[in-house]
Amino acid sequence: MPRKKSWSEKLKDSKGLPKVEKIRGKMSARWGTGTVVIPAPMEVDEIMRKIPEGKLTTINEIRSALARKHRATIGCPMTTGIFAWVAANAAEEQRQKGDKNITPYWRTLKTGGVINEKYPGGAESQKKILEREGHKVIQKGKKYVVFNYEKLLAKI
Repeated sequence: MPRKKSWSEKLKDSKGLPKVEKIRGKMSARWGTGTVVIPAPMEVDEIMRKIPEGKLTTINEIRSALARKHRATIGCPMTTGIFAWVAANAAEEQRQKGDKNITPYWRTLKTGGVINEKYPGGAESQKKILEREGHKVIQKGKKYVVFNYEKLLAKI
């Protein structure tokens, strides 16, 4: 039975990505016409790594940066989100091995400034880290949101 890949190995496995394709099928109903970039996992991680303490980004900001980089109409929402999750788990895996220079995944939020509960440690853990970094986190229903996150977005 083959050994299960580590998160870091998954992050480095580009699977022939990035690639730019025409928007078609079900995607065109939501996103219209043009092209979509399907990024490589490391590209998503690279952008996430650039977010300095005190600043934030969202998956949509990352998608826009990837679209600009590849001259595509949009960045793929599905793969960008999945690769951010892989980057977060790889970072946590590295942290557990004693690495201090990890991707600050907790600074990458979902749409509307919502903390991603699927990242390592869940929303509670990220809330604590973000508060330590000086962010105000408020609860909206069952979700945690960074207050005024729009004013704290990094230029990427």
